[in-house]
Amino acid sequence: MPSFDIVSETDVHEVDNAIAGVRREIETRFDFKGSKCTVERTENEIVLLADDATKLEQMQELLRVYVTRRKLDAAALDFSAKPERAAGDALRHAVTIKQGIAQDLAKTIVKGIKDSKMKVQVSIQGDELRVTGKKRDDLQDAIALVKRMGIEQPLQYQNFRD
Repeated sequence: MPSFDIVSETDVHEVDNAIAGVRREIETRFDFKGSKCTVERTENEIVLLADDATKLEQMQELLRVYVTRRKLDAAALDFSAKPERAAGDALRHAVTIKQGIAQDLAKTIVKGIKDSKMKVQVSIQGDELRVTGKKRDDLQDAIALVKRMGIEQPLQYQNFRD
């Protein structure tokens, strides 16, 4: 039976390359001279440390630009956490790298596909979804439907099998 997987994966090596580009930019830009602005990654989190709010905003924008240049989707970065005070007037902002499909998002996708009355079955398997159907055309319609749903998290469609 034809099937495919819906996953949400971010290439961490490309994120590391983007962070290296941000560091180089910070070292060479005139408005960052003499500041103690740093970018560090631990597992699925990027920590931005800046002297003040304007530098933090510039660093966030630089991170978005460099991630996009590395052909990653900037929506894979979650900037929703509030910046917190660090030593002195410095600000620390933890940015989460989205990996995998959360349970509530998976249920939303499953509900959307089932409500469309398509002849496919969707199953949640950990942090990914498996879609199976009798015809290849049904699976392609399912992919088109999920793309039209307007989900802000970047999704990839893998393991398309006949």
